[in-house]
Amino acid sequence: MPKYIAVVEDEQDILELVSVHLRKERFSVRGFLNGSSFLKSLESELPTLVVLDLMLPDVDGFEICRRLKAKPACASIPIVILTARSEETEKILGLELGADDYMIKPFSPRELTASSWRQR
Repeated sequence: MPKYIAVVEDEQDILELVSVHLRKERFSVRGFLNGSSFLKSLESELPTLVVLDLMLPDVDGFEICRRLKAKPACASIPIVILTARSEETEKILGLELGADDYMIKPFSPRELTASSWRQR
């Protein structure tokens, strides 16, 4: 099965921006506009990385992070939270839940593609 990066982002423009920059780095990308469709996709294929917005229309990004880290098959998948939420407490919560990085919007696409998850 080919490996891919899952981008879970409800804002179409940001989803496209992130996807374009990841594809420039030669990654395969699948975009999800809500958490439910992403969680459903895990039944058929696991991503190698998840770029995750916190403010989704259906499932909170923190909850998605919790669910991924609770499933043995998904627990080792790196998660980069990409959000407009900039409170220190939210960043700490995201990292405590198992996120590998926490980036605040507006963000640099170059910073995203150079993030520490690439070292894995």
